[in-house]
Amino acid sequence: MLWCNPSKQRCMGCEKERPGSTEHQLGVGEEGRAELGLGVPGLFSGFWRSRGYLPHFETRDKMQSITFRLADSLPQSKLAEMKREMALLPEDQQSLERRKQIDQWLDAGMGCCALRHPTVAQVVQDTLLRFDGERYKLLAWCVMPNHVHVLIHPAANLGKVVQSWKSYTGRWALAHNDELGLGVHGKSFWMREYWDRYIRDKKHYEAVVDYIHNNPVKTGLCKAAQHWRWSSKWRKA
Repeated sequence: MLWCNPSKQRCMGCEKERPGSTEHQLGVGEEGRAELGLGVPGLFSGFWRSRGYLPHFETRDKMQSITFRLADSLPQSKLAEMKREMALLPEDQQSLERRKQIDQWLDAGMGCCALRHPTVAQVVQDTLLRFDGERYKLLAWCVMPNHVHVLIHPAANLGKVVQSWKSYTGRWALAHNDELGLGVHGKSFWMREYWDRYIRDKKHYEAVVDYIHNNPVKTGLCKAAQHWRWSSKWRKA
């Protein structure tokens, strides 16, 4: 089963490794974005950092909602269009509107959508599960055609955790690009940056879980959340 039509654009990184291999799955720093929060307070202090154009809130006492996407999922023309539109809004509204616009474009299925291939989706899902209970507690996830949603309670540096997912799965995907006909071009599979939000409270947690599980339904990929094979909802059904 394929999820969306492949394009002639491209995405990031890989070498020849077996699905499920622990090698290269953890260990290089990265970047992201935070705005939400919950968890057991007082154990670790949080701090903001930025190694790109997005700020990230690093903490281990908050659950984190993370979204990372394929490198070609947002064409430069769309990003330029968004920048012009955001410039017309009050500064305090720009961040929220930018995120809404990006979510809409991602759900439209832009780019090569390499994650549409069941084998690639399975590798990504297995990689998320590999360190559950060790580097983080995996609470919810969903692998979409061109992006991935994950909710975790981290026990290690968030940037390194996300980079480990992207490094291993990216190298694997590029190594199997021709074999699987993924339509990936260039040397990048994943976009360098990612979005992260810390969970504020129980209500926010429930809203995020609901959003993650219902993203495939919202975009017309399935009729019910539990029917989407590459999500925590399907595994719990």
